[in-house]
Amino acid sequence: MQSICVYCGSSDKMPEIYIQAAAELGREIAQRGLRLIYGAGSTGLMGALANAALQAGGEVMGVVPHYFNTPVLTHSKLTHLEVVDTLHQRKARMVELSDAFIALPGGFGTLEEFFEVLTWAQIGLHQKPVGLLNINGYYDLLLALIDQARLQGFIYDEHRALFMVDAHPAKLLNALQNHLPPSGLERWMTRQD
Repeated sequence: MQSICVYCGSSDKMPEIYIQAAAELGREIAQRGLRLIYGAGSTGLMGALANAALQAGGEVMGVVPHYFNTPVLTHSKLTHLEVVDTLHQRKARMVELSDAFIALPGGFGTLEEFFEVLTWAQIGLHQKPVGLLNINGYYDLLLALIDQARLQGFIYDEHRALFMVDAHPAKLLNALQNHLPPSGLERWMTRQD
């Protein structure tokens, strides 16, 4: 694992505990010599993540669609910045550049990005590890919903093993680095028990 994509919120209105967690993850990524790939934002968790990684000497690459590439939204001191035409291109490029994925707390965009990359793993488009950084129990209700979907038969047991969850950045990164894809992922297509 050489590069890791992080999805997270850009709002400036969340409690400080989330900002601190984003900064801790950014530092940890940089200290491990991993390249951070993210959405190029300068605000909210995105800004805290990138600032901490850069301050720790890390390499940070942002990918941003041209309509978000403004002085207010885009981080001006990244190691690399790639400007693309659309959000679809941004997401595809971030997946292409990354060896693993983490979702920090966030809103609609973060959830959509997490579920897209998770779905791609489910259907076999990649075997890269995926993680949720569950700070302050932020994702507890989402995890309960995923378990409900599994219990009701909408998600196979092995699909739940496609992503890891932890509240501590270092532990989650360790789990991602040691990840082995679950076996039997093709079962949903073959319908074999």
